[in-house]
Amino acid sequence: MKTRIPGMILVNSPGPTPIPSAVLSAMHEQSLDLADPEVDAAIARCESGLLSLTSAPPDFRVYLFISNGHGVWESALVNLIKPGQQVLIPSTGPFSDWWAEMAVTNEIPAVRTQWKPGFPIDPQNVADVLRNDPSRKIDAVFVVHTDTATGVTNDLKAIREAINSTGHPALLVIDVVASLAATPFSILECGVDVALGSSQKGLMMPAGLSFIVVSPRAREFSLGNQRPRYYWDWQRREGPQNYQKFCGTTPLQFLWGLQTSLNLLKAEGLEKVYQRHRRLTSAVHAAVEQWRQEGYLEFFCKDPLARSVSVTTVSTAPEVNAHEIRKIARERFQVGIAGGIGNMFGKAFRIGHLGDHNEASILACLVGVESTLAALEVPRGRDAIAAAIASLQTPVSQIYKTKSKQALTKEN
Repeated sequence: MKTRIPGMILVNSPGPTPIPSAVLSAMHEQSLDLADPEVDAAIARCESGLLSLTSAPPDFRVYLFISNGHGVWESALVNLIKPGQQVLIPSTGPFSDWWAEMAVTNEIPAVRTQWKPGFPIDPQNVADVLRNDPSRKIDAVFVVHTDTATGVTNDLKAIREAINSTGHPALLVIDVVASLAATPFSILECGVDVALGSSQKGLMMPAGLSFIVVSPRAREFSLGNQRPRYYWDWQRREGPQNYQKFCGTTPLQFLWGLQTSLNLLKAEGLEKVYQRHRRLTSAVHAAVEQWRQEGYLEFFCKDPLARSVSVTTVSTAPEVNAHEIRKIARERFQVGIAGGIGNMFGKAFRIGHLGDHNEASILACLVGVESTLAALEVPRGRDAIAAAIASLQTPVSQIYKTKSKQALTKEN
């Protein structure tokens, strides 16, 4: 077996993403005894930072978990969906499917909307389902903001407006795992009751830490839920001792890493973080636009406005071996991209462009993919790398000229 030196592969998957050296260094710091005041201070800084990152007011609660994103999926289900009630999970692709499967495993009926591959959620479909629920069996609508498998980002404000138009009291729960710290997100502006995320994507950390930000309304709703739960229970995580916040031993190194990550985002400035992601995405999209010209490669997301700034999913024609593209990119050109997952397994590859990336790392990835396509003799359009470079030629004076209305500038 060929041995590779750790760190020599350029990681361009949409999670895990590259980890900044400052975060790695912080996570190598020694443990403290749990009674040390610094432990409580670190937890408080992380909670405050996550509230700021999601633009949530101080009366919202943050619950931290030692888990990946699937863990907080389950936590949202068992805290919010009461026995005998249902959850509406609009179809977005594999990740919404798995969330629905998890609901059913927990004996929670999951109502779905029809999935139109390559397109975002149709808010009208959400409204139609809620209007057909006069007995209010649906407790909440669970939405994946950006589906990591498809590269499609959904319009949260439009979905909130659709819910409001029906007069239905359903809570709105958003998975921001693949979108947080990559594109603007505001709990208040989007009318979100619960947001959940994890560490291995825009937060630039290893997988293993996740969190939920909960509104007062959603917290009150959970208190009246008699569904059995223990580790995932929010109320159990509100005790005065720091170990209670984790239902066991506090993961100190993850706290050190998270507060460092939040500081890095704050130092760069969130609006600049978002604009950087848009610039890098434009380079990837410019390259894919050239590659697709021969008809063997294509954007999976058909709606350009719904293409995420986190990951680009490239569909492959039946004649093209997507597995081989991923293998050759990694083994021969030291570029680690992701493959298709779920029902797209073997039919796509994915380029991640979120987290600790810059122009150099994205261009290096694109050169590696271009070289792979050439080595495999995949028919494609010319000048993909030149197009990517051209997309990055925006004058520096214009890069930060216009600030997004959703810029998050509150202090941690």
